[in-house]
Amino acid sequence: MLARQKVAMVVVCLFVFICILDLVRRRKLREEYSWLWLMTSLALFILIVKYSWLEEITNLIGAVLPTTTVFIGALVFLMLVSVQFSVVISRLTKHVKNLVQENALLRARIDDIEAASNKPS
Repeated sequence: MLARQKVAMVVVCLFVFICILDLVRRRKLREEYSWLWLMTSLALFILIVKYSWLEEITNLIGAVLPTTTVFIGALVFLMLVSVQFSVVISRLTKHVKNLVQENALLRARIDDIEAASNKPS
């Protein structure tokens, strides 16, 4: 890898790392989701600094070029993010359903109470 490429990639990794920390600081991103992005940025940084490790991983998986390994890693990363968000969405959907049902029951109780209080005795 050329020195200019290394410098450019290190700058990108640091930029992503700092942006994620800033999003967490400004409460735009929750801490539980930031770890995945921070670890990915750190892993890419390590693979840039230790390029020989990336070449070894490339040989291990049988890829021809290190860029292929990075591309495969990006696909796996996106799949993991999709699974994580699917789990979160499923949990939130169940939570919303329970809240709507509870709200309906409470509304029915309020209506019964109002009807009983408006009833002439």
